[in-house]
Amino acid sequence: MRILNYILAVMFLIFASLQVNDPDPIVWILIYGSMAVVCVMAAFEYYVPWLMIIQFVCYLIYCFILTPGLSEWLASPDRSLLFSEVAKMQYLYIEESREFLGLCICMAVLILYWFRSRATRKVS
Repeated sequence: MRILNYILAVMFLIFASLQVNDPDPIVWILIYGSMAVVCVMAAFEYYVPWLMIIQFVCYLIYCFILTPGLSEWLASPDRSLLFSEVAKMQYLYIEESREFLGLCICMAVLILYWFRSRATRKVS
């Protein structure tokens, strides 16, 4: 599990470094950077449940804000535009859909760590 935690930490650090050219880099560097910190803490089996809950709720609220963009992308005839660099500049919903999916990855990792933290508490 420790190796997976380090892989996730590196993944989130890479995600954070790719946000430098984003329209809102500070927000996303903080989101992905905080996730990298959570992953490193998890590698040492140090979990802060209240912090994970706060992060999860914030990410969930942000997902609701981005939902219209995701809906527009799902309704579009060409969903492959999500992977196009040019379309990102043409359609705001592409950027919002990518951000939504990034938040879903963060929330999935937080759920994994939440259950992991509960399992380690039962053992000790």
